[in-house]
Amino acid sequence: MSKSRREFIAEVGGVGIGTVLLGPGTLAAADAKPQSAPPASMIFETVLTEGVAQLSYLIGDKASGKAAVIDPRRDIDIYVELARKHKLTITHTLETHIHADLVSGCLGLADRTGTAKVYVSAEGGPEYGFPHEGVKDGDTIDLGRVILTAKHTPGHTPEHMSYLVSENNHPDQAFAIFSGDCLFANSVGRPDLLGDDQTTGLVKQLYESIYEFYLALPDSVRVHPAHGAGSPCGANISDRLVTTIGYERKNNPALQFKDEAAFSEYVLFTAPPEPVYYPRMKQENTAGPTVLGRLPTCPPMAPKVFEEAVSQGDVQLVDNRQMLSFGGGHIAGALNIGPRAELSIWAGWMLDPQKPIFLVLPQDTDLPEVQRQFIRVGYYRFGGYLLGGMEAWNNEGLPITEMGQMPVHELNAALPPTELQILDVRTPGERQAGHVPGSTYIFLPELSQKAKRLDKNRPVAVYCDSGYRASLASSLLLRMGFQDVHNVPGSWKAWKALGYEVQTPDVQKKGTDTDLS
Repeated sequence: MSKSRREFIAEVGGVGIGTVLLGPGTLAAADAKPQSAPPASMIFETVLTEGVAQLSYLIGDKASGKAAVIDPRRDIDIYVELARKHKLTITHTLETHIHADLVSGCLGLADRTGTAKVYVSAEGGPEYGFPHEGVKDGDTIDLGRVILTAKHTPGHTPEHMSYLVSENNHPDQAFAIFSGDCLFANSVGRPDLLGDDQTTGLVKQLYESIYEFYLALPDSVRVHPAHGAGSPCGANISDRLVTTIGYERKNNPALQFKDEAAFSEYVLFTAPPEPVYYPRMKQENTAGPTVLGRLPTCPPMAPKVFEEAVSQGDVQLVDNRQMLSFGGGHIAGALNIGPRAELSIWAGWMLDPQKPIFLVLPQDTDLPEVQRQFIRVGYYRFGGYLLGGMEAWNNEGLPITEMGQMPVHELNAALPPTELQILDVRTPGERQAGHVPGSTYIFLPELSQKAKRLDKNRPVAVYCDSGYRASLASSLLLRMGFQDVHNVPGSWKAWKALGYEVQTPDVQKKGTDTDLS
């Protein structure tokens, strides 16, 4: 019997931590009827890890008491708490593929629970360095009335596995699928992360997985992907956290092609730059992440002790405060990676996992959450944090450095730029959609290598989309010896809001092309 979205939400446990709400406009009306109704005893929870825009899931059966976690993140407490809340035992922890964007929590969950086994794909020739259960195409995982059926869907990676969800009395009538990094809302997984020598073959496999498997599913099947908007694992992923096959069939731009060649051109042209930490994540997840058991040690340090420690040389000083606080006064040499979930991505882009990290925090109580954001992308070495923050530092009379802030009104008044250098540090896709006239483009992760394009003796104003990345870039320029550096708060959002002039390129280039003018 078909059920409405509201009835489905009620059946799967109501609104809990991370539960996906199927809001207005999420599903087309014609797509809302499931092929087979979810069992009344099913528990379904979605965990959104912001910053890396990763989606993981807990699915279980109240009647059997068994649950599986799909694609868990490194900090696993939330899954343990959800299982406890619903009186479930986590018996299975599944990976759709070897992740490149964050560290897997599968081994940690197996260790913490003592009941969960790790299930990974045995298709496509992967070699794992940890105990596991191999899953082949067509294998099923029995959670009681809920059955997961593995389907080999290579393309993003050779081993990639999707999981169909059905009732045990209707195993051939899936009502949902965990699509991993194969199919996203408004996008598909990128096939170019394993090097040029594998890209052609992976594109072909991705095309076949999408067009021969996914598009053969009924329109009603709900799609639960491993990523949402903001993830570099696909181009232009929607902020819809759940979708349907029918909706994607009609609206997903990657699903509108008649042949593999056109599909390949689109997918490779639109892919964003690959984060430099992805190969490291892939290697760590293949070998098997070390089970931490707890957050890494990060001792509190009084201001003078902290000053001595960060002056020793080969360390990384990260100031996690908001951009305006950082601009008002900070410790010389600090990088401003502010208090947002995007810290994970920008730590991955900008920091060395082998060098100890010293932290300046907005509040001492922020330490656990900040560390969780670091460990998600494989940073475990912490030298310590400044006890009492910048207030304690200032009270000791220790030296501070300022960084200028230039509102967009002042930036606009400086056009056309003569003495002032305007620096755009956004992604290539953002740059090509429009930029401040007369600005120089350097993609933020390449700023250290390309800063020679700028004149250290002239003032620089740096902008991004909101000012978050611009403040990080500005702090890097100060550390490199630039003297007159200004962050632009509000940046492109404020520029557009005030209707200032926008310049656009004549020719669009690939999303991975960072050598733009």
